Amino acid sequence: MDDLKHILRTVSPQEIRQPYSIYTSVADQNILNVPIMKPLLICVLSGQKELGTSEETVNAGEFVFLSNTPDIDMRNIAEDSEYFALLIEFDYQDFSTLKNKPNRPHRHFTGQITEAMNASLTQFVQWAAFAPQQMWPLRRQELLHLIYHMGFTEVCSIAEPPSLTHRIEQILNTDIHQDLGVGHVARILAMSESTLRRKLALENANFQAIKDRVRLSYGLHLLQSSTKSIGQVAEQCGYQSQSRFTGKFKSRFGLTPSELRKTRMRETGE
Repeated sequence: MDDLKHILRTVSPQEIRQPYSIYTSVADQNILNVPIMKPLLICVLSGQKELGTSEETVNAGEFVFLSNTPDIDMRNIAEDSEYFALLIEFDYQDFSTLKNKPNRPHRHFTGQITEAMNASLTQFVQWAAFAPQQMWPLRRQELLHLIYHMGFTEVCSIAEPPSLTHRIEQILNTDIHQDLGVGHVARILAMSESTLRRKLALENANFQAIKDRVRLSYGLHLLQSSTKSIGQVAEQCGYQSQSRFTGKFKSRFGLTPSELRKTRMRETGE
């Protein structure tokens, strides 16, 4: 694990798009209602992660694979002075080559990062430095097959089929800093605005709530993985006012952007 952490510390800055993310903190983070919009593999390399809904703990050297359905409470614990995790998001299409489907869907599962998995993750990170983006799905599929052959057949049912909500999230994510309206999204989906709203109601969802979820999820990601100022994060998430972004962020996650950012900074003595 130490070799993988060292490689992750020396790769290109997180501002450059990669097929993975790195989240670190030097103080505990308690974050409520974290949106999981794509199937997400979280590999804990230092510290611990607690999943609030199940009170399950993921220790250093373990992983958790989350489905793309829940909003989940999380606590990242900076044990031994640091929390350090590698995150990889998967698209629904990545699972197409996994043929066996368990009888029931899984919201999440956990496991040990074996030597083989550690080697594959290391190769994934090193390869991402030069491989074209078009090849990212192939390497993600390799990881899925490895996890399956490690005995985690649950991986076959961790990805929920894309709902209308998921499709709207994907559209909004492609141009997140723009204030896309429901009419614009309805035209992309080739349906009327009233039909879109009616179908969303059948999923117990509404357009503005989806829009806020997408924006704030991206804001959380930027605060966790980049050094951008809070004002820059707010602007990139489509908020013209930093104070409005801060209010929305605290309402959803239970802490302000400044409070979250402080967990990633070490205090220095005079």
